[in-house]
Amino acid sequence: MVRKILVAYDGSELSKKAIEEAKIQAKTVKDAKIYVVTVVTLGISSNTTAVAGNLSMKDAEILYPRLENIKEELQASGQIVETEIITDFSQKNPAVALCDFAEENDINMIIVGHRGLSNLQKLFLGSVSGTIVQRAKCQVLIIK
Repeated sequence: MVRKILVAYDGSELSKKAIEEAKIQAKTVKDAKIYVVTVVTLGISSNTTAVAGNLSMKDAEILYPRLENIKEELQASGQIVETEIITDFSQKNPAVALCDFAEENDINMIIVGHRGLSNLQKLFLGSVSGTIVQRAKCQVLIIK
């Protein structure tokens, strides 16, 4: 049975650490496939990205070449990998789109960075990692 590992990638240092952890997790089983997934939202500007935790289409244009480089690097190390950019038309917390992807693709583990929002930020914005922990039907590994 193939172990499927989803890494939530937004270009941050924590998401890069999540990719490194995915490599480690993939080596613990005979067959593993790593999915590196980015969620973008239509209609938001890049200057709100840091505040909302969402990535815009403009951000996706920047991240696409990085995703291709990550894919090539992981494949060169012998990993089976797939990259995907999901467009979220609902403009909600990206965690919802990631959990939906995980269910649709029978993902066994989601690895996501946690950037440590303050309680006030969580109240107004939500937390991607926190929402994933609440909604995911598979294992979740949080990287700090």
